[in-house]
Amino acid sequence: MIDLHLHSSASDGTDPPAVIAELAEAAGCRAIALTDHDTLAGLPAAAARAAELGIELVRGCEVSCAFSGATTHVLVYFVEGEEGPLHDELARLRQDRVARNRVLAARLAELGVPLTYDEAVAQAAGEESLGRPHFATLLVAKGLATSVADAFDRWLAPGRPAYVPKARVHPAEVAAKARASGAVCALAHPLTLELAEDDLDRAVGQLAEAGFAGLEAYYASYSPAERAALADLAARHDLVATGGSDYHGTIKPGLAVGTGRGDLAVDDQVLERLAARRP
Repeated sequence: MIDLHLHSSASDGTDPPAVIAELAEAAGCRAIALTDHDTLAGLPAAAARAAELGIELVRGCEVSCAFSGATTHVLVYFVEGEEGPLHDELARLRQDRVARNRVLAARLAELGVPLTYDEAVAQAAGEESLGRPHFATLLVAKGLATSVADAFDRWLAPGRPAYVPKARVHPAEVAAKARASGAVCALAHPLTLELAEDDLDRAVGQLAEAGFAGLEAYYASYSPAERAALADLAARHDLVATGGSDYHGTIKPGLAVGTGRGDLAVDDQVLERLAARRP
């Protein structure tokens, strides 16, 4: 069993990177991918603990893109080294995230919300790791929302009073920079695009032509029927059907490393097939 979609406190998860490896070992995972948003900062600690536990750690990240009229998330795997086109893009995105978060904090202040930027940073592993879930957690703590999901619905989601967009790149750009850095890309949780079946088929075809290697079919929150349909979609476009829990700790309750909501079991061979697509 493997899990190729995990988040730590290096971005918007609540568990330290080393703990992610420990949870994976307890779940019986042979390999995991740490895929924090726009950052590789958690990888050294996760890799060190994973090695101690005999677990393979795939160096990854998750990048927010703009595609087909919606925010699209791209999982990148096998990101090696410390320099490269992808590393440069991630640095740019983190800088934009900092600027966005400062505006978001100012927007909340304008709305009369008793929350400061420094308080939000204190919720995260650092300024570059700060994201909307950390603001949401503070809103819950201050009694301005009943849960993280409610905080997004009331304040932080698109169209809500405190929403501030951040920079988005095209998935084809991420794919090109990933290939130039020796990595591969997969489309994360495809159904969040909210496309009709034919439109999703066309969109996935475009991403395959742009150099994508995989599509996340075995996603923890999808039904068995949805997973099977997405695996068929991946096969039609010669993509690897990947999978993972999208574990974030307490930010996304009800999910477990490796097993998702209890019925997730991604086959080890998925990682082998994905590795075979490396440039």
